[in-house]
Amino acid sequence: MSEFPPCPACAEEITYPDMHNYVCATCGHEWPMQEDTEAEDKPKFRDAHGTPLEDGDTVTLIKDLKVKGSSMVVKMGTRITNIKLVEGDHDVDCRVDGQKLMLKSCFMKKA
Repeated sequence: MSEFPPCPACAEEITYPDMHNYVCATCGHEWPMQEDTEAEDKPKFRDAHGTPLEDGDTVTLIKDLKVKGSSMVVKMGTRITNIKLVEGDHDVDCRVDGQKLMLKSCFMKKA
């Protein structure tokens, strides 16, 4: 029996260490030797100052933002309430003046 853990993908016990990962000799799957529990605990979404954001927070814009496909400009200092965090490049769904927008969290600070 191997002293290394079995492969989480195929359950084979023929595994070996390679730098900071374990590798399965059968299927080639790689996984980290140490589970990164700190990364799971860290909030994924942060504002311009590094403050963690959560769904339902209120934020304030720190820069004038032009809305693509429109002549609308969302002014600096605009207060946005009840934000929703989503995966992707534009990670904040919100409503500004009754219009649904997707914004980047790097242009806002938590209020």
